[in-house]
Amino acid sequence: MSVGELFQSPLLPALLLVVAFLYASVGHGGASGYLALMSLFAFPVTVMKPTALVLNILVSAISFYFYFREKQFEWKLFYPFAVTSIPFSFLGGIITIETRLYKIILATVLLFAIARLIGLFGRKKQELTSVNVPIALFIGAFIGFLSGLIGIGGGIILSPVILLLGWADIKKSAGVSALFIFVNSISGLFGFLTKGGTLPISSVSLIAVALIGGFLGGYFGSKKMNTLALRNVLALVLLIAVFKLYTT
Repeated sequence: MSVGELFQSPLLPALLLVVAFLYASVGHGGASGYLALMSLFAFPVTVMKPTALVLNILVSAISFYFYFREKQFEWKLFYPFAVTSIPFSFLGGIITIETRLYKIILATVLLFAIARLIGLFGRKKQELTSVNVPIALFIGAFIGFLSGLIGIGGGIILSPVILLLGWADIKKSAGVSALFIFVNSISGLFGFLTKGGTLPISSVSLIAVALIGGFLGGYFGSKKMNTLALRNVLALVLLIAVFKLYTT
């Protein structure tokens, strides 16, 4: 079944809209969510990676715009991660791994997404400290490589790390993550295409839905918004995807 045929399911665009909205609201592009949905709808792995990266680029750009406009971005926090993540994301994008390993890695990353959605990170206020550059460089390289390897931007891992280390509050971490996702997704996609990969034309039909969700999520998320119920629903969807990925 082609991507175009799979997209005919009325449930897929509805879920895609919610995913883009909620991820953009917290400064993310949504790749882990898109990948989860595509796995639930039995998309082939060869389609999942490039499609998620393209959607990620668009939605994270929108999200970053709104967070930057609200002055929720710090260059000094962003650049130590980006310096190493961009080349390593390209390297990860070149590499193709077998389907079973891909699913296991993706399922593990989705657990971070679930934890982030249900608010396990950043609940408690803590004293903020300056970023440790050497540690940030190492973290950036690791997340960048993983991002390119499976087709995500890495923000779903970066945000919890920043919050746990006390380097920024929730809003600032969202703004940094948005641009981090954008540059890593471009690098990972370029690596994928350089290796001979192609973007399925039929996946373009997913873009309009993701853009609408990303625009609304970025706008409301950069301000004050309570989407607890929707986030819990999405977390449940991702949990189902994790179960499917681990068992198939």
